[in-house]
Amino acid sequence: MNEADFSGAAATAQATPILIAPQAVLRQKGRVVRPEDMATLREGLPGMFAAMYQAPGIGLAAPQIGISMRYAIVDLGEEDAREPIVLINPEIISESEVLHSREEGCLSLPNQYAEVVRPEAVRVRYTSLAGEQIERDVDGLLATCIQHEIDHLDGVLFVDHLSALRRNMILRRLAKEQKAKRG
Repeated sequence: MNEADFSGAAATAQATPILIAPQAVLRQKGRVVRPEDMATLREGLPGMFAAMYQAPGIGLAAPQIGISMRYAIVDLGEEDAREPIVLINPEIISESEVLHSREEGCLSLPNQYAEVVRPEAVRVRYTSLAGEQIERDVDGLLATCIQHEIDHLDGVLFVDHLSALRRNMILRRLAKEQKAKRG
């Protein structure tokens, strides 16, 4: 099965629950995915895509579903034209000097948004589901999304790119909303 097959399987898969901050696994650096992990990774992809699409979101990293490993999924495509990417052991190998500010949100910090400054373009290296090493230049929203997901693999949340004051305001508001939801 390839990325499109797993993405398509999301339509009938049970969505994997997405963890909400401050879950500890969201702050841990994920371990490298090894060959013996691939069967488990593949087994979980339909539920992971289902969770991302239902949220709705454009990216989801393994730590967000409680798995402290270095893989993430991204899909900027519309429902009728999916563009799924599975990034296994991704790393940024170069980044543009040009920075860009873009509003970011996160499925693990629901309803919280802030402007984050990141490189406008990056070169990313990752392993595909087929086991191929891929190097790819990306820019714009895709570059932002990939950087955001790789941050998750390092235990970093988008709010960590903000001032302490702004970060604390967002985390307090999230905690208050989650408490009211449990109510």
